[in-house]
Amino acid sequence: MSKLRVSCFSLSIDGYGAGPNQDLDNPLGVNGHSLHEWIFETQTFKKMLFNQSGGTTGIDEEFAARGFQNIGAWILGRNMFSPSRGKWPNFDWKGWWGDNPPYHTPVFILTHHPRPVIVMEGGTIFHFVTDGIESALKQAKDAAGKKDVRLGGGVATIRQYLQAGLVDELHLAISPTLLGSGEHFFVGTDLSKLGFRCIEHISSLKATHIVLKK
Repeated sequence: MSKLRVSCFSLSIDGYGAGPNQDLDNPLGVNGHSLHEWIFETQTFKKMLFNQSGGTTGIDEEFAARGFQNIGAWILGRNMFSPSRGKWPNFDWKGWWGDNPPYHTPVFILTHHPRPVIVMEGGTIFHFVTDGIESALKQAKDAAGKKDVRLGGGVATIRQYLQAGLVDELHLAISPTLLGSGEHFFVGTDLSKLGFRCIEHISSLKATHIVLKK
């Protein structure tokens, strides 16, 4: 059965999944890039984002690669797709990633404002869902078939799915950095009451990887 997975989601030691003051120049918030130092040099990241060879191996690479295994569709919050808020100013913006985004599957974007489907290079197709998280999940699972759906974020989107009891697996990468403010991951979310248990934890030089399942 298809699962809804959160993979490779980076948090600071103090629980923030993005820094403050997100904008076009700081899509991850101020100092938010520090959360992701563990993945930047991995083979998977270099290949998926830049189509480059080489990169590091080891624990971080293993988790990065696992995050893309058996994924048939993605779900993203609007802020993961675009820096704009409210009604779309126009339809020129097609994401942060250029003509060939790293998803290579259907991607379902949660938004309150309709927009036509965007077909990109490499198999990525952006669909814009205006009728809620459960509708997006149904559409994503239909598109994924027997494969899993990856929930990419951001923080508020993941919290919605967690609080609705819809997430099956959660991989958090705790980075050795403090943000102090931004988007806090655990606000209003009791993972224990939601039925999660830790099934795996291992540390690299740049992150502590924790896997939780129901």
